[in-house]
Amino acid sequence: MDAKITGTVMPVLEVSLNPGEMVTAEGGELSWMSESIQMRTSTRTAGASGFFGGLKRAVGGGGLFMTEYSALDRPGNIAFAAKLPGHIMQIPLRPDMPYLIHRHGFLCGVGDVQLSIAFQRKLGAGIFGGNGFIMQHLTGTGQAWVELSGETVSYTLAQGQNIRVHPGHVGMFEASVSFDITRIKGIKNMLFGGDGIFLASLTGPGRIWLQTLTISNLAHAVIPYLPSSSGESRSGGWISSAANILTD
Repeated sequence: MDAKITGTVMPVLEVSLNPGEMVTAEGGELSWMSESIQMRTSTRTAGASGFFGGLKRAVGGGGLFMTEYSALDRPGNIAFAAKLPGHIMQIPLRPDMPYLIHRHGFLCGVGDVQLSIAFQRKLGAGIFGGNGFIMQHLTGTGQAWVELSGETVSYTLAQGQNIRVHPGHVGMFEASVSFDITRIKGIKNMLFGGDGIFLASLTGPGRIWLQTLTISNLAHAVIPYLPSSSGESRSGGWISSAANILTD
């Protein structure tokens, strides 16, 4: 098996498989593949023992169904492209070093890949955290590839060292890192600061990876330019009017 990441802003992962080798990915991740690659879709993959195991994985942002791509009688290639501008990272998997990943981060993996929801150790993180605090738990033996949005900033936290992060910027961290939520102090800060009410609180020891682009910020940035029900741009009808004049 050979893997290569091509590109910069919108990278693609290309995996070359020899006969008998296999890569596991969520449904919908496939970009292209050679005709020698065979597909098998099931809930009984990536550590799930059946439908309910797949359902638990789906709650964490993964797919209910996972797809295994394998080369049977001759070598083949398969590619998985990034969905957002950012980076694709390769991480080694060991049973004694699980990772927690943002809910849409897992791209694919080879070997004994086990993907499920990360149950919060503290009740408050699960109840009040929202979707930004739902994480994927990734472990096993082999290699995995994770997609992080925007640029990636990594910190190694010492024992007891803490960092507070907007939940959308939490990309991935080692399971040795303690994860909780904390409330932003000050009523005016919570109501008018625009940063929400809760932040992720990450405490070492362990390594964390933060992502600079959040899906919510990207959505808010493009909403003004999307057409409204009348067909005009939300940023102002003058844009559509000017475009009509130029094309007449």
